[in-house]
Amino acid sequence: MSVYANGFVRVAGAVPVLTIAEPAANAARTIELMRQAADDGAALVVFPELGLCGYSIDDLFHQDALIDGCRVALSEIISASRGLRPLVVVGLPMIVGDGLFNCAAVIRDGAVLGVVPKSYLPNYREFYEQRFFSAARDAVPDTVTIDGEEVPFGADLIFEAADLPGFALHVEICEDGWVAIPPSTWAALGGATVLANLSGSPVTVGKESYRKNLCTGHSARTISAHVYVAAGYGESTTDLAWDGDALITENGSLLARSEQFATTDQVISADIDLDRIRQERMRMISLRDQAGDYSDRLKSLRRIGFSFGELSGDDDVLRRVVPRFPYVPADSVDLDERCAEVRHIQVQGLAQRLRSTGIDKIVIGVSGGLDSTLALLVAVDTFDRLGLPRTNILGYTMPGFATGGATLRRSHVLMNSLGVSGQEIDIRPSCEQMLADLDHPYSRGEKVYDVTFENVQAGERTSHLFRLANHHGAIVLGTGDLSELALGWCTYGVGDQMSHYNVNGSVPKTLIQHLIRWMISNSHHSAETTEVLAEILDDVISPELVPAGDDGKIQSTEDTVGPYELHDFFLYYVTRFGYRPTKVAYLARQAWGDRSRGPWSELLADDKRNEYDTATIEHWLGIFLKRFMGNQFKRTAMPNGPKIGSGGSLSPRGDWRSPSDSSARVWLDQLAGGGA
Repeated sequence: MSVYANGFVRVAGAVPVLTIAEPAANAARTIELMRQAADDGAALVVFPELGLCGYSIDDLFHQDALIDGCRVALSEIISASRGLRPLVVVGLPMIVGDGLFNCAAVIRDGAVLGVVPKSYLPNYREFYEQRFFSAARDAVPDTVTIDGEEVPFGADLIFEAADLPGFALHVEICEDGWVAIPPSTWAALGGATVLANLSGSPVTVGKESYRKNLCTGHSARTISAHVYVAAGYGESTTDLAWDGDALITENGSLLARSEQFATTDQVISADIDLDRIRQERMRMISLRDQAGDYSDRLKSLRRIGFSFGELSGDDDVLRRVVPRFPYVPADSVDLDERCAEVRHIQVQGLAQRLRSTGIDKIVIGVSGGLDSTLALLVAVDTFDRLGLPRTNILGYTMPGFATGGATLRRSHVLMNSLGVSGQEIDIRPSCEQMLADLDHPYSRGEKVYDVTFENVQAGERTSHLFRLANHHGAIVLGTGDLSELALGWCTYGVGDQMSHYNVNGSVPKTLIQHLIRWMISNSHHSAETTEVLAEILDDVISPELVPAGDDGKIQSTEDTVGPYELHDFFLYYVTRFGYRPTKVAYLARQAWGDRSRGPWSELLADDKRNEYDTATIEHWLGIFLKRFMGNQFKRTAMPNGPKIGSGGSLSPRGDWRSPSDSSARVWLDQLAGGGA
């Protein structure tokens, strides 16, 4: 499917090699790169400030021959754009009324849709633009005639596509983006979603990082996409240097960037997620409040309508990174920082709960699996930070009918090596009594391993933990994670869903795996502890409630509910952005399908084990939607616990409020039918 059918738009930034004061030569290069961007499926291509003549030509701006040459060059580009998809934004000087303006012409399919003059003219240090140009506010006309056609002229133009929902372009020029309130800020409040900045911007030491911060920060504050293109090779180096910096950012994230100091033409491209921008703005009520505060100003913005025409095609590989693990940073430095921060948040949450209750002991069930291991490690760090003895952590491993010898051994090694108080309680006698009281077939010798058989064990463990907490004056520390809550893979009420405080409640399973892996490499724990942590990571995820079959195969959670790596992916995009199931499936195919080996996907070193075809992705997405909607009643009664990441939590007191009796039908129908 085309990227355009899934709420994306491809945008490009072009940095041609410039020829000083030769508009015809610059027009030829512009046309070549414009066609290249069109062939690549772009809907927008942005060129540098004054790119038809050069930014660094000083008093040559006042030469009639040069001004005339730029108008002729513009006409050539207009003609060459006929029949091409993209909006083309080029920079040139233009005389309008009695003034000379630093302008950006917005071209589409053989016509100019509008011309935007620069609002703020720098006149300090190396900049002398007020010597040459008039500012946008000084313009008397609000139209300009180009090739016999009268077109809108002004800094108040928003170009809206009738056939690409959510695409609304605003254009500003260099210094406009560096002032305290850029014109594009007003445009974004007025509905512009894609902001373009044509820039000259000579390079100095440190400016490269400053530009990145400026562009990513502006896109974050305005909840928009931002395309920035600076002048490059060919500009005059009489007193300055130029690096041809081009950046495409979206809501605080850098999607693409040019090579600095390249001596050849460059075109960068990325696919902007218009749905994400729309969803974020819809949620950010404070943004709408501010728009209301300035409604009179925003209503004066002029909207220029146009149509792209045919937007389908074979451009189905996204020009943006789609991480397989959206909750886990791919960059190793970011991952280290994120894991450390997650641990600090969990520890701070538990420390405050202990402080506020005046209780200095916790009870925790230690199964030898991922979740209880992370919770136990958090408890150890918390007690160390509070100066409490680790022996006040009362760990209990409680083997049941299907507990494996390996996990039982690991739970003991883990508790002993960490120096907590560890004990074993065999829950089988109490479970057998309960099953007998229920007259369950198992009590009569039949091998019936149904949900009652499973939940009796889960309930007995939780019952023991709460009574142990009463007995020792402690609180029960929960271990269940975000992924299990999303899928309803927990025993409600008197089962493993309940605790006094749960440090893992907003941590997804995939992040838990990486957290434990990080702790192996970055913790102060003993070799014995880190060795058992590695064993836990390598084992199959299992509740160990049903005995192994005749073939010796143990119960696997993922065989029943599906791969957590896919479910965490679905969870992120369904709850964080509210995407349609068809778009979630499309993104999953980009990350996990055959195209995950392509140049536009990002794989962690250990992600190469799995790939999923379209049918598998859609199957498990359907399962996720059914389970997610069908288990809200469990989440409405979830214990307290700290929110960990911006990906959200499922607490009814925080990120997710939903009725417990909602149907999944509309989502399943959309997935099956592929409709809007």
